[in-house]
Amino acid sequence: MTWKIGIICAGDREIEPFLTHIQNCKISEKAMLRIYEGTIDGVSVVTLFSGVCKVNAAIATQILIDTYHVNAIINAGTAGGMDNKVNIFDTIISTQVAHHDVHDNILTEFHPWMSSIYFDSDNLLLDLSKKSIQYKKSDYTVYFGKMVTGEKFIEDNMRECINAKYAPLSVDMETASIAHVCYVNHIPFIAIRTITDTITHSGIDNFEKNCKKASEISKNFVLGLLKEIKAYFTPV
Repeated sequence: MTWKIGIICAGDREIEPFLTHIQNCKISEKAMLRIYEGTIDGVSVVTLFSGVCKVNAAIATQILIDTYHVNAIINAGTAGGMDNKVNIFDTIISTQVAHHDVHDNILTEFHPWMSSIYFDSDNLLLDLSKKSIQYKKSDYTVYFGKMVTGEKFIEDNMRECINAKYAPLSVDMETASIAHVCYVNHIPFIAIRTITDTITHSGIDNFEKNCKKASEISKNFVLGLLKEIKAYFTPV
């Protein structure tokens, strides 16, 4: 037994590094999305880019669960750095994820009646991620910690407020919505995002300049996790 893994990226440049690794690739379309299905290193995968923002990411996630019957979802790609210690091309692996633009009681007092504002990453995927990077050589640092998500690209005017409340390592526009859909469907989730812009190198220009390399780095970490997933489910 092994899992069928859904891999969701926000944009076409973020998914592009994965496509050359997919063997026996079949392409299908649903809800104006192009879905790539095959295997990577013997692991069944279904991947797509959702488009930017939370609603697009939620649509893509539910499709992977309902139509393609994935057993776990990895959110891959890029993010903005929020903590001062985070540098461009460092990679953040989520432990918890929250919506920074949703009122605190919306998800605790109403559906899905959560105990906190945070969606936790799956423990097995976290353990396998830690194992996958243990011997991996990289010029950049890997951090495990909080991510937050909202509908705006974060520049300097919003950083202080978000950092004061959530103390996240990174921010993006999709991860929490993917985690949210996984939570209500009881699907294991983790995010692996590489930094394109930071407090000291902020703005859309830095994202554009660094997106391709950051996407490649994120992809490499995801491939390492897929190997650990395969090993976990392969009988000794």
